[in-house]
Amino acid sequence: MPTPPLARVVGAGPTGALAALVLAQAGWRVQLLDPLGTGPLKARSRAYALNHSSQDLLQQCQLWEALGPDLVPFRQLELCDLSSGQRVPFSTADLGRQRSQRPDEAVGWVLDHGPLMTLLLERLAAHPAVDLQLGSNITAISTGAPEPPDLTVVADGGGSSTRSALGIGHWSLPYRQGCLTVKVRLRGCAPDQAWELFRPEGPFAVLPLGGDTFQLVWSAPAERLRRLESLDPVAFLEALAGVLPNTIQVDTLLDRPRAYPVALELARRLHRGSALLVGETAHRCHPVGGQGLNLCWRDVAELRRQALRVSRGRLSPRRLGAAYAFRRWGDLLITLLATDLLVRLFSNRFPPARALRQLALAALGRWGFLRAALLGLMTFGPCRRLLPWSE
Repeated sequence: MPTPPLARVVGAGPTGALAALVLAQAGWRVQLLDPLGTGPLKARSRAYALNHSSQDLLQQCQLWEALGPDLVPFRQLELCDLSSGQRVPFSTADLGRQRSQRPDEAVGWVLDHGPLMTLLLERLAAHPAVDLQLGSNITAISTGAPEPPDLTVVADGGGSSTRSALGIGHWSLPYRQGCLTVKVRLRGCAPDQAWELFRPEGPFAVLPLGGDTFQLVWSAPAERLRRLESLDPVAFLEALAGVLPNTIQVDTLLDRPRAYPVALELARRLHRGSALLVGETAHRCHPVGGQGLNLCWRDVAELRRQALRVSRGRLSPRRLGAAYAFRRWGDLLITLLATDLLVRLFSNRFPPARALRQLALAALGRWGFLRAALLGLMTFGPCRRLLPWSE
């Protein structure tokens, strides 16, 4: 019986860890490397909005049911342009008849980082084909291993040193605005409702975490966010109350606000030789619309398809990178351009842009088929609807 191919995954965040697991489940031997240990990998204070493309992948990996107690569904998503007062509600009815009739269906789900990473690392540690090398020197391991890998999956983030070592450059367009995340308790917001608030200084997302707890993703000019991050809790809550709709009141600050820069980034190529890039090593976009982790995990879903082809003898391991890149470019380009357009259209006071977004929101509010089309594009990715050859 031939020896299974060997994959080395560099980076054990949510994308790298899931990539390692799908490769092992596809019949590969896997080394997962990260300089951080299990404690720091689990410790990040962050929550993710998951859509149906991520649900499909987690179900294929037998993770969805295990995550069930930690998944917070939102069955309503309201887009609100605060400068004009226009509102567009999305509900499970906009998912289409087949999905909307499921009793447990949702527009999306919110999942905290801790439970996700705990489950991923537990499954990886229990898998006999996985060699976890956490808290180790990646460079020393990568260059000194006695057996060269058939595939190297690079998932060590936007500032990837591994990508640089491969000689792969990237395009970068920093935004003038950054993002600030914080967890709070709110009144006036249903526990199964999410909001995407469009303000001239940037989008503002409200994501349910269960009960009256929510994560806020606040986009604003970077200098303003630095000032907000340095405020004491009382002053921060006062500033927050000034930007939320009147129907939503903030009660309690649950963690420390953290600001980070935002940029549109795309690697100049997705593979080189036996190495390929996944997740934020390959691309980054503005968090508007909650596309970040879902776009990363669509990379992982494609990696899974190609890895299974190799295991079934339908694809040579040396051709996996090219096949993966060919099928990912369309989704990446369209999604990055779409999120950039949303930010530019809804984050300015230019009269023609304001008129255009009012027209777009009015059309979405009036015609359900437009809401269904937009929700389908945002939840499954544009290629599933627009580029059938990519599936």
